[in-house]
Amino acid sequence: MKCINRELYPFLTVLFFAVVVLVLLWPVLDMVVLSASLAVVLMPLHRRLSHSTHPALSSVIITCSLFILLAVAAYVTVIILKANAGLTNQIFATIGSWLGNPATHPGAFGITISKDTLAVWLVKGNALFVNYWTTLADNFLLIAVKGLVFFIAFFLFLLKGTAIRDLIFRHLPQPVRNYCDQLTPVTVDTLYVIYIVQFAIAALTFFIAIPVFYLLGYGNILFYSFLAAFCEVIPILGSSIAFIIIGAYAFALGDLRGVLIMFFLGYLAVSALPEIYVRPVLVGRRVRIHPVIMFVGLIGGLLTLGLAGFVLGPLIIVLLMRSYRIWSGDCKGAEETPDPGAVQEAGL
Repeated sequence: MKCINRELYPFLTVLFFAVVVLVLLWPVLDMVVLSASLAVVLMPLHRRLSHSTHPALSSVIITCSLFILLAVAAYVTVIILKANAGLTNQIFATIGSWLGNPATHPGAFGITISKDTLAVWLVKGNALFVNYWTTLADNFLLIAVKGLVFFIAFFLFLLKGTAIRDLIFRHLPQPVRNYCDQLTPVTVDTLYVIYIVQFAIAALTFFIAIPVFYLLGYGNILFYSFLAAFCEVIPILGSSIAFIIIGAYAFALGDLRGVLIMFFLGYLAVSALPEIYVRPVLVGRRVRIHPVIMFVGLIGGLLTLGLAGFVLGPLIIVLLMRSYRIWSGDCKGAEETPDPGAVQEAGL
């Protein structure tokens, strides 16, 4: 029995070419994807404000509030990094000295990565946490363009998102429209839980990292914990970056105890456990998908789609699983529905 209606073929063709365009223009469209997902999450707030003011003004208020919130967060982060610039310089300088010492060799400690590769990683970390002003200046144009695209798209999605959705739905084939109507609630739920879980795990990382850095005994406990939480907020980094850097610092100092603490308590317990278990369980429980499948979507999305994969990875998994359930349910229902002609013939 064929469960795919021929009316779907033109729509699937258009969808295929749309995906190709998204991939080709990804450097800017990832901001569009993120803005659209965040607009969906904040749409209830927009609708509430629209009851007492004009929808355009409501969109402006929410967009400006988001801009101020991100600006304040960036300012606070820069202030904290500037206040601890001496410490971060010391950390990267110590690691750099170890790498530059001809007498040291990573293989002697069981590390299979070459010094050249470690040096490249060190340069990237140094650009992010030490020479961040230079990094921002070198990439200012790209950051400005992406930021402009993000906020313009976010404003438009808030203001016209519902109208655009209704317009698209009206021109969809009826079978596709039925699927989309059933997928809309789970899409909204998934986006909500992705953002909520992301910030919840970042906050959790800050607090559970405090005793770990206390045991480390290097002081600056709050700064190290902030660094881990900051990296966790940024999906393409993750708190593991902070524990790897501090673990490398302990390694360069010859502090084997510190290396073990950073690996077992920091990397495995504080960083890996929430990513492998807590996040997939929380997201998967909300949308009724097994945590292992959700973990594949989360990690696969980040590895293949970059920053936007933070949203699209789990969302694609959820939509595929829900679509399969709807499709299999429709096919099962069609098989169980008796043929009227057969029923009449049986009655004769």
